Amino acid sequence: MATYIILSRVSPQALDDPVEFKQLAEKVSAKIKSDCTGLVWKESFGTLGRFDVVDIVEADNPELVARAVMILRTSGHETTETMIATPWKEFLTSL
Repeated sequence: MATYIILSRVSPQALDDPVEFKQLAEKVSAKIKSDCTGLVWKESFGTLGRFDVVDIVEADNPELVARAVMILRTSGHETTETMIATPWKEFLTSL
């Protein structure tokens, strides 16, 4: 399985109150789980900086990651940047 890093920024217009973020996150998570069978969600981090959320996922199929990202963008009112991540030792070996 390939590892992907999804960097997300939530639109300021998406929420009236920061407390609503938890409800939105649960809604988006449920939709991804139901629509993206085979995607393994490894970890999520809230961050302070250019991005609000960093998600680490694994999938055999990049189209599955693309579907999850589109759900984030449409349901979560987010902008995203997605990168494939190669473990460091594998990366060095491939050079």
